[in-house]
Amino acid sequence: MKRVLIAGLLLATTLTSGIAQDGEEYTFTPVKELKITTVKNQNRTGTCWSFSGVGYLESELLRMGKAEYDLSEMFIISHSYKDQAAKYIRTHGSLNFEQGGSFEDVLYAVKQYGIVPESVMNGLNYGEDMHVHSELVSAASAYIKAILKNPNGKLSTAWKKGFDGIIDAYLGEIPEKFTYKDKEYTPLSFVNELGLNIDDYVSFTSFTHAPFYKPFALEVPDNWRWGLSYNVPLNELMEIIKHAINTGYTVAWASDVSEVGFNRNGIAVVPDVKAIETSGSDQERWTGLSQREKNEEIRKLAEKPCRELTVTQEMRQEGYDNFQTTDDHAMLIYGMAKDQSDKEFFMVKNSWGTDSKYKGIWYASEAFVAYKTISIVIHKDAIPSAIRNKTLLTSGR
Repeated sequence: MKRVLIAGLLLATTLTSGIAQDGEEYTFTPVKELKITTVKNQNRTGTCWSFSGVGYLESELLRMGKAEYDLSEMFIISHSYKDQAAKYIRTHGSLNFEQGGSFEDVLYAVKQYGIVPESVMNGLNYGEDMHVHSELVSAASAYIKAILKNPNGKLSTAWKKGFDGIIDAYLGEIPEKFTYKDKEYTPLSFVNELGLNIDDYVSFTSFTHAPFYKPFALEVPDNWRWGLSYNVPLNELMEIIKHAINTGYTVAWASDVSEVGFNRNGIAVVPDVKAIETSGSDQERWTGLSQREKNEEIRKLAEKPCRELTVTQEMRQEGYDNFQTTDDHAMLIYGMAKDQSDKEFFMVKNSWGTDSKYKGIWYASEAFVAYKTISIVIHKDAIPSAIRNKTLLTSGR
């Protein structure tokens, strides 16, 4: 929720820490909660970018007053694997070829190829009830690396068809036409029916190695399409997120969840580890512990209110530059909540199913979002006008 706190953020470019609450567990009260579709399960795949990106578009349809849709993540993933293979070969293998991707993959695929409902293409053509992509990726990777060796001295006209066949065998062939609720569509005509204009969506980030208020391609392996993000100062990135939520727009959120403060029970915080380790009588509990054991203790402490670090622009940059902040997960921010001490948290829809404390929902502190955000995607109308003017952003992507 947008509050007077933002004025302080604009001046200080920092986020303040929370205070420990005597060991009591978190109690959250929603302050602003936007409509989202049901929590999905990416299961044993590295395709969070598609689940969160598609979930974001589903939430956009709800915002637009449309019906609740369940769109196909695997339609996007199939097209993305095929595009990635072609670019991998064109760059002579100087490109990431893994399961990872970015929100740009979702936006690009929907604009270029369209979308279909989940019921038309669920991507489970290989004897499993839930998504498991290890064999698919191993087969596709081995094939594309064999093609890269160019054993014939030049590439044949058949290699692309062979690669597509592997993807289609597992995920199903991409339909040229389909029937949904007694009406026939192509994937592109279905997007038109939904009313989604992909040019309305914009990506933002915040790092100091690139000029502010200009777009640049984030140097992360999963950004293999080299999608552009507008670069803004940290306080303005946080302002954009809060302004979006408070004006009715959800936020596609790419983050780093490898931190000990991101646990499997729905909490994401940035514990002030040094302060915790040296706090009076608690100091003895850390004596003789290995780093792994310390991390486990910190994860347990992070499940209850704890003191957090004050996050700065410099901390963000340092984490990015020394590989402590990586692009390893993507989710959907859809609301704001407060804990029992009136501290604000973002409400986050994950794609790990509902077998967690908050049934697939995470609560991420402002400090965590400020520290570990890689990038966000929002509708252009959710950008505060002052920031929009600074970026000279007059239209969509």
